Amino acid sequence: MRHLVWFRADLRVADNPALYEAAVAGARVSAIYIDSPGQWQQHGRSAMQRDFLSRNLQALAEQLAALGMPLTLLSAETFDEVPGVLSAWLQQHPQDALYANRELGIDERRRDKAVQQALADKMAIRVFNGDCVFQHGSLTTRSGDMYKVFTPFAKTWLAQLRATGYRLLPPPAAQGEPVTANAVELGGERVASDHWPAGEVAAAERLAAFCQQDLRDYGAQRDYPATEGTSSLSPYLALGVLSPNQCLAAMEQELDGLPMSRGEAGFVWLNELIWREFYRHLLVAYPRLSMSRAFKPDTDALQWSQDREGFVAWCTGKTGYPIVDAAMRCLNETGWMHNRLRMIVASFLTKDLHIDWRMGEAYFMSRLIDGELAANNGGWQWAAGTGADAAPYFRVFNPTTQGERFDANGDFIRRWVPELTQVPEKLIHGPHDWLDNHEMGHGYPKPIVDHKRARLHAIAMFDALKDPEVT
Repeated sequence: MRHLVWFRADLRVADNPALYEAAVAGARVSAIYIDSPGQWQQHGRSAMQRDFLSRNLQALAEQLAALGMPLTLLSAETFDEVPGVLSAWLQQHPQDALYANRELGIDERRRDKAVQQALADKMAIRVFNGDCVFQHGSLTTRSGDMYKVFTPFAKTWLAQLRATGYRLLPPPAAQGEPVTANAVELGGERVASDHWPAGEVAAAERLAAFCQQDLRDYGAQRDYPATEGTSSLSPYLALGVLSPNQCLAAMEQELDGLPMSRGEAGFVWLNELIWREFYRHLLVAYPRLSMSRAFKPDTDALQWSQDREGFVAWCTGKTGYPIVDAAMRCLNETGWMHNRLRMIVASFLTKDLHIDWRMGEAYFMSRLIDGELAANNGGWQWAAGTGADAAPYFRVFNPTTQGERFDANGDFIRRWVPELTQVPEKLIHGPHDWLDNHEMGHGYPKPIVDHKRARLHAIAMFDALKDPEVT
């Protein structure tokens, strides 16, 4: 028997259901990855993530080669071309069955349906859940619907974990002598992503280090961007180099058990993993989330500003609000942003500048090394007040007080906004008068918007949705 494994956003050998099931029957296993550079561009994904993808593909090819399983890189410019490219390759390399792990976005699901239709009479196709701890659609309300609020979803998720645990699959056994790893380096625009070493081994080492050093203090340290209090594992999770089951296993090993309730060491991080799953289950249940639509349909009527200059100032970190500017400059240079900062800058764009969340979502995707649709869309709609379990529309982050609370000494701000290096600590969150008096030609902009007025306008935008005559 000859089994083909189609790798997608699951670039790992361990805990990979498709690879595991393809190998258990003693079949000869080979693998492919189909690069779609045109689709990558259509989805607006970042050049830094593409570099990280390329390096992880090469690491995967070497791991598979050591097991005697060759990985071949194919290319189909867009998803529409995938069925034809795959069919042509299979004519030259016949297989008895195709194994893959499910992808969630609507374009990916349409691609997979087209592949199934093209190959249905030629070979067996088996698809697995390699993306979440629990299968999408398996956690529902009593009426069988997907949860629209996080808290009951989380309770059900935890109850399921208590009842069934999780399944961690081993890597497959070698199927003979090692083979030579094919070169699978991707072309196209790439930006170096060297801060994140590639491959499963590197991901596992980072996971273990986080659990040993920071897991217990995660709840107390995670909101402070000047400290290394977060896991920094999201780039690996986004490409499937690391699985959520592996995160659970590492946590369980470190804590001698999984935390199942608030107040237990490690629970805050476990809760973040549940948020990740919530957004991914939502993406499957509500395909409109893949189509730039608001989760709450009525909020599609919001009257967003068309302030292009404000948007550019936000993108480039020149808003005059130090914590916002530091966060955006960090994103632009490193491809990553601390989660607290993501909430701050998203609130600023949507609630202070009143700019459509979709513009922020797209900009993030074009820069993030950990960009993936479910989490990015979920986070932006949460901040904008348009999504499932969104922040109440009247909750508007004050960028100055957020900076004072989470970067009190201005350490993170000074790292990314050099114009403020000499500003006294007590003035770092409102530096403009000091700069004008002490540093001529400093170049740091005045605030581009008055927060108090902007907040009231944001609330009025949402209030208008309640009055049909206004909208």
